[in-house]
Amino acid sequence: MIIAIFTIEYVFRIYMKKILLLLVLSSLCFLLSAQQKCLQDNYTKREVMIPMRDGVGLFTAIYEPVLSSSGGAPIIITRTPYSCKPYGADFTGALSGYMRYFAENNYIIVFQDVRGRYMSEGVYENIRPFNPCKAENDIDEASDTYDSVEWLIENTLNNGNVGVTGVSYPGFYAAMAALSGHPAVKAVSPQAPILDWYKGDDAHHNGVLMLLDTYSFGGSFYRPFETPYAKIPKYSSPIDKNVYDFFLEKGTMAGIRASLQDNLPFMDSLLVHPDYDRFWKERSLEPYLRDISPAVLVVGGAFDTDDCYGAVNTYRIIRENSPGTDVYFVYGPWYHGGWHNETYTSLGDIYFGEDISAYFMREIEYPFFRYYLEEKGEKPSPVSVYASGNSSWEEYDSWPCSSIEYMPVYLAADRSLSCKICEKPGVYSYISDPLDPVPYMAQPGKGRDRTYMVADQSFLDSRDDVLSFFSPEQEDVLSLRGPVKVSLNISSTSDDVDLIVKLIDVFPDGYQMLVRGDVFRAKYRHGFDRPEPLKPGKVYGLDFTMPDIAHDVLPGHRLMVQIQSTWFPLMDRNPQKYMQNVYEAEKDDYHKAEVKVYYGRRRPSCIWLPVVGD
Repeated sequence: MIIAIFTIEYVFRIYMKKILLLLVLSSLCFLLSAQQKCLQDNYTKREVMIPMRDGVGLFTAIYEPVLSSSGGAPIIITRTPYSCKPYGADFTGALSGYMRYFAENNYIIVFQDVRGRYMSEGVYENIRPFNPCKAENDIDEASDTYDSVEWLIENTLNNGNVGVTGVSYPGFYAAMAALSGHPAVKAVSPQAPILDWYKGDDAHHNGVLMLLDTYSFGGSFYRPFETPYAKIPKYSSPIDKNVYDFFLEKGTMAGIRASLQDNLPFMDSLLVHPDYDRFWKERSLEPYLRDISPAVLVVGGAFDTDDCYGAVNTYRIIRENSPGTDVYFVYGPWYHGGWHNETYTSLGDIYFGEDISAYFMREIEYPFFRYYLEEKGEKPSPVSVYASGNSSWEEYDSWPCSSIEYMPVYLAADRSLSCKICEKPGVYSYISDPLDPVPYMAQPGKGRDRTYMVADQSFLDSRDDVLSFFSPEQEDVLSLRGPVKVSLNISSTSDDVDLIVKLIDVFPDGYQMLVRGDVFRAKYRHGFDRPEPLKPGKVYGLDFTMPDIAHDVLPGHRLMVQIQSTWFPLMDRNPQKYMQNVYEAEKDDYHKAEVKVYYGRRRPSCIWLPVVGD
C-alpha cells in the first residue's frame, strides 16, 4: 500500500512537472509570437533581383522599417547558400533570433541567395575562389557583394553604412565582403567561417578527409540544381544503421562513393585532389586577408565540429597581416553556431553556465555593429573569451593573450605525463588495424554526433591500439588559452600512418572529457603539397598545431593524452600504405602497422600547453 501511494505521488509529480514545462514553453512561444508580430507590424518586405556586373540577378529579400530616422537606417546583410526563405509575403522567422536585435533598432535587414542557389540566377561554385585581379566583368563572391551593396545604397532609405554577417558558409561570404572594397561596408562578422577546406575546416583536417561530415553534408549540398527553385527536393540519407558499421561495410572510398547519387561534381573533384594542390590553394582565403578596411568581428566555438580552424585562423591572419584593421575575436564553449542559441548552457554531459549566448548577442554582437554602423556606444573589448571549466567571461587585448607561456608536458615512463623530460629513453607501441578502426563515439548513431567534442573517452580504456598517458592530480587551476602544439617522435612498420592526438580532462568521478583532438598524416610532414613516404622503422619527428582551446583544468582533475591512428568514421582511414591517391585504395591495400611513440631526452614526445598565470 505504501509503495502504491509512493508510486502514485511520484507519477503525479512527474505529470505536474510536465504540465508546468508545457505552460512555460507555451507562454514563451506566445511572447515570441507577439514580439514577432510587433516587429512585422513595423516592417515591410520586398523581394528583388539585384543585377550583377555580368547581368546575373541575385534574389534578395529586403526588410525595411516603416519608421526610420531622417538620416536613414543602417543595413545588415546575410548572404547564404542555404536559402533566404521565407519567400513571398511571409515574415516567419526572418526577424527572430539574433536578427531581433537589429529589427528592434530599425535596421534594414537583407538576406540574399548567393549566385546559383535557390532563387538567384547564375552558376553556383563551392568556395568560389577570390580573384584579386578582376577584369571589368569578372565576378567572384566579393564582386557580388560589392554590386549588391551598391544597389542597396541607391535603392533603400539608409544611412550609408553596411554590415555583413554570417555563420559557417555564410561566414565565408561575410569574409568575402571584407574583401569587396565597397566603401559603405563598415563592419563584417565572419562567424565560424570557412577559411581553408583542406587544412582544417569541414572537409579535411591537416589533409585527412573528414569522412562522416563530407559524406553527410556533401551528399546533399553538392547536388547541382538549375535555378530558380524555392525548395530543394528532400535528400534521403543512405545511412541506415550506426555510422561505424555503415562505413565499415562500404569498405573502400569507391564503395562509399557508389552509395551516393551519381551527380556530385564537387565530391568527385575532392576525390581526385588528395594533396594540397592548386585546386585547394585557390579556394583558400588565407593569402588574401590583408589590407582590410571594414572592422571585423570573428566568432568561434571551442567545441565547433565544423569550422573551429576557420575562426581562430581568420582572426590570427587578419591581426598579423592587416595591422590597420579593427579586428575583434569572441570564443566560447559553443558547438557550431551555438552562440545564437539563447538557451545554450551545456553540450552533452558538460555544463558551461547560464546566459552565454544571450550575453554574446546582447552585449557583444549587436554593440559591435551599433558602434560602426550607427556610430553610437563604445568599441567592444578586442577579445572576449568564455572558458569551459571557468563559467565567466574574460577580456584580453589579443588572442592568444600575451600572458600565456607554453608548458611542455612530456610522455614519460609508466604511461605518465611529466613537466620534466625523462632522462631514460623508452618507447611505447601499438598495432593499428584500419580494418578494426578506433570508433569516435562509444555508441555511434546514424549521423555525426556533435557532442563528440566533449564526450567521455573512457570507453576506449580496454583498446590496445590507444595509448593513454596521465598526469598527477592538479593542485591548482590550470588555465589553458590558445593553440595546442604537438611534437612527437614516431616510427612505423608501414610507409604512411595517421597520428591522432587527444587532450583530455579527467574528472574526479572518472569522466574523461575530450578537450581537443586532431589528426596528422605522416606523409605530409614536409608540407601538404609535398607528400613523401616513411621509411619503415625510421624515427621521424612530427610537429603540428591543434586549434585553440579555452579551458580550465580544476583542482583534483588530471590531464590525459591519448594517441591512436584511427578515429572512425569521423575521419577517413589511412590504408597505412603510401599511395599517390589514398582514395583509390582497394581492400587489399589496407594493412596493419606497428606504430611506436618514443620518449626520453634523445627522442622526446610532448604536448605544448598554452598556460595562463603561474
